[in-house]
Amino acid sequence: MQGTLINSALLLPQQISLISKPRFQLGFCKNYHKKKFEIFCVNKNMSDDSSGDKKQNEKEVKLWGGRFEESVTDTVEKFSESISYDKALYKQDIKQSKAHATMLAKKELMTASDRDAILQGLDEIEKCIERGEFVWRTDREDVHMNIEAALTDLIGEPAKKLHTARSRNDQVVTDLRLWCRDAIDKILLCIKRLQIALVNLAKVNEGLIVPGYTHLQRAQPVLLQHLLLSYVEQLERDAGRLADCRSRLNFCPLGACALAGTGLPIDRFMTSDALGFTAPMRNSIDAVSDRDFVLEFLSANSIVAVHLSRLGEEWVLWASEEFGFLTPSDAVSTGSSIMPQKKNPDPMELVRGKSARVVGDLVTLLVLCKGLPQAYNRDLQEDKEPLFDSVKTIIGMLEVSTEFAQNITFNCERIQRALPAGHLDATTVADYLVNKNIPFRTSHDIVGRSVALCVSKKCELKDLSLDELKSLSPVFEQDVYEYLGVENSVKKFRSYGSTGSECVREQLGYWANKLEIDR
Repeated sequence: MQGTLINSALLLPQQISLISKPRFQLGFCKNYHKKKFEIFCVNKNMSDDSSGDKKQNEKEVKLWGGRFEESVTDTVEKFSESISYDKALYKQDIKQSKAHATMLAKKELMTASDRDAILQGLDEIEKCIERGEFVWRTDREDVHMNIEAALTDLIGEPAKKLHTARSRNDQVVTDLRLWCRDAIDKILLCIKRLQIALVNLAKVNEGLIVPGYTHLQRAQPVLLQHLLLSYVEQLERDAGRLADCRSRLNFCPLGACALAGTGLPIDRFMTSDALGFTAPMRNSIDAVSDRDFVLEFLSANSIVAVHLSRLGEEWVLWASEEFGFLTPSDAVSTGSSIMPQKKNPDPMELVRGKSARVVGDLVTLLVLCKGLPQAYNRDLQEDKEPLFDSVKTIIGMLEVSTEFAQNITFNCERIQRALPAGHLDATTVADYLVNKNIPFRTSHDIVGRSVALCVSKKCELKDLSLDELKSLSPVFEQDVYEYLGVENSVKKFRSYGSTGSECVREQLGYWANKLEIDR
C-alpha cells in the first residue's frame, strides 16, 4: 500500500476494511479523541490488469443509486463523467457547500456539531486538493460527487446531511456563476493592463503622424496616439460588456434544487448573501434551466477577441517589409526553421488566429442550448469545456498583446518617408474651400481635379503653384498653403474626438487619469 502511514487504531472498522482492498484510491481517517482530521492517499497508481467482472464488482455504489439494481457499464461511465474538466470548480463547490451547511444549521436542519464537522472536513479536502494529493475518481462522476463522497469518507454520517434541500442541478449552476464571476474579474484586470500598455505607448510617441486607412487605402493623416487610443476605447466597451454580464449573472440559484424548490424551511437569502450574490433567483425553474449568462459571457469574450484580432492584424501588417512602420523586439518575435533572415511577429498572428477559438466556443454553446426543453438537461454538462477554453484563451490573448505592446518601437523615419504618398491632405483642402463658402460637393469636385493634376504631374498638393490652383478655382488664395501637407492638415482638426493635437492631448489626459497611470 502506497501513501501516508496511518495508525489503524484510530480507524473505524469499515475504514480498515476499505483500506485492505488492493484497488482503494482515497481514504480519510478521523481521530475522534483529538478531533483532528488526517488525510491520506493510497495506491494512486492502479493496475489495469483486472477483469471486467472484477471492475464491475468493485465499483462504488453511486450516491444516487438507491433505486438501481445494476451499475452502469464502463462505457457509459467513461462517456458520462465530467470530473476530467469540472474539477476546476472545486473552490466554488466547497465555498457554496460551506454556505449551504451554515444555513442548514441556522434553520435547524442539521446540528451545530454536524455543521462544524462539515466545515472542517471541507477545509481539509480543499487543502488536500491544493497540495495535489486528492485523487479524482471517474466513478464519482463529477466534482460535486467527488467532494461529497470524500467528505463522507472523512467525517461519516454528518456529510450525508449536506445535500439536504440541494440538487446537483442548482449546485452546478451556482458553482458556474461563482466561477464566471471570478473569471470576469481576472479578464477585466487583463483588459486594464493592456489599456495601460497602449496609453504608455501613445505617451512616448507624441506628435508622430501616420497614414490613416479606410478600405486599406490611404485616407487622412492621423496622430499615432489617436490610433492607439482608438483601441483603448474599444477595450473599455469590452470591459463594460463584461461588467454588465457580471451584474446580470450575480444572482443565486442555490436552493432551487432540481427545478421546483423545496418544502424544507431553508433561507435562500442567507446563502445568497454569504456567497456575495445580489439576491436569490426568483424562479426555481429558470434558476436551473438557462445558461444565458454563459452565452452572454462568451459573446463578450468573442467581441474582445475580435478587437484583439484587428489589433494583431494591423501590427502584423505594420511589421512587414512593405510597411516597415514598427519593429517588435527579439523578445516577442520568432524566427524561421529554414530562412535565417526571418523575424516574425508570431504572437500577434496567434492572437489573430486564436480569436477563431473564442468565437467557436460561443457557437458551440449557442448550438448546445438551442431547442433544449425547460429545466435541467444533461446536455448542459457540455457547457463547461467551451467556457473554460474561452476564458483561458482570451486571458492568454490579452496578456500576450500587452507584452507585445511593451516591446515594439515605431520607425519614425520610415513613416515620415511614407507620408507624402496618397494625398492625405485632400479632405483638409476641401474644408478650406467650405470655409470660403463653397458648397462641400463643389469643393469635393475641385479638390478631386486638383488631385488628378497632381497625379499627372507626379507631385503632391502642396507642390502645386497658386496659379495652378486658381486655374481650378479662383477661390484659392495664398492661405491655402496653411492647409497643405500632413502636418498642417492634422493641425486643422478641431472637432471633439478628432485627431487634432489638442483633442488627442485631452484624450490622453483622460485615459491617464482614468487608468491611474500618472499616480
